[in-house]
Amino acid sequence: MCAISAAQNGKQVTVLDHANKAGKKILMSGGGRCNFTNIFTEPDNYLSQNEHFCKSALSRYTQWDFMAMVDKHGIPYHEKTLGQLFCDNKSSDILGMLLTECEQAGVNILLNHSVEAIEKVEDQFELIVNGLTFQCESLVIATGGLSIPTLGATGLGYDIARQFGLKVLDTSAGLVPFTITDQLKNWCTELSGTAIDCVVSCNGQSFKEAFLFTHRGLSGPAMLQISSYWKPGDRITINLLPNDSALDWLQEAKTERPNTELKTLLAEKFTKKVAALMCQDWFESRALKTYNEPQLAEIAKQLESWEVTPSGTEGYRTAEVTLGGVDTDEVSSKTFEAKKVKGLYFIGEVLDVTGHLGGFNFQWAWASGYCCGQSL
Repeated sequence: MCAISAAQNGKQVTVLDHANKAGKKILMSGGGRCNFTNIFTEPDNYLSQNEHFCKSALSRYTQWDFMAMVDKHGIPYHEKTLGQLFCDNKSSDILGMLLTECEQAGVNILLNHSVEAIEKVEDQFELIVNGLTFQCESLVIATGGLSIPTLGATGLGYDIARQFGLKVLDTSAGLVPFTITDQLKNWCTELSGTAIDCVVSCNGQSFKEAFLFTHRGLSGPAMLQISSYWKPGDRITINLLPNDSALDWLQEAKTERPNTELKTLLAEKFTKKVAALMCQDWFESRALKTYNEPQLAEIAKQLESWEVTPSGTEGYRTAEVTLGGVDTDEVSSKTFEAKKVKGLYFIGEVLDVTGHLGGFNFQWAWASGYCCGQSL
């Protein structure tokens, strides 16, 4: 995106990529359909130590701008849920569009080219790449984070920032499944593949989406979202009845169907297997008429504020993003140039800007890339 923007602005641009194929993360994203942006993109959808940093780029290159490019190329797409836009066909449509734009603008893309060393000599950068020397006036670092190393993710961008004296904040895996040890092992084994709508909360943040039991722990959109706010040792709170008052529901059922067993009632909201496990581990199942008000209130409380302490996460291996990175105080929010090093730029995920799940990280890539390209 940065290369397209800069080349359209009359600059001579070369992209160096150590991968053997361009845009691998684009190709695998969204289950192969590429969730390329979100209609509801706002600065509030991003985490950063400087919450204001992303505002400038997001306002100068919006989701509507990227959608216009997609429309120009005739790529069919649809809104899935919560403003998430996906290709009707394949992720390769988006990659193809970007490569076509690069070609039309005269961008030179070199694959299988690994940067071995970088040095600044007066007003130029000298790069050793595959044993060859490259020189440039402007050097843009768009290396992403540490997520999914099997696709070629490395910490090179952070190393370059440190080499030139820029502060790099601690990194961790974000948008990542939780692992569960003893606490929920039986549930995860029994319910693997079961999804439940919920509101999940941690450290003052909440998300209303589905979560998924896996053999290893808890996944699904709700868990991926809240994982970016979770720290080791924190508890997460899960409301298993996000659309109802649990107490009202229980009281109404007791009045209308007093002889119904609790397990039978729970199976109307959840699966029979989930209801059985709840009554095995949480509640004694008997006729609703036998529960008094405090007992119903206790059942409601458990359903609406189930507390779980994950043992950890799956880490960078399956994380969709990397939290932390190059400190945004080191970089201009308008041009993305390092304040200490003329001609050195950082864009995208390598910076300490991390979006929520749902197309926001791609939109940050497009916006930061476009705005940086315009300033080169």
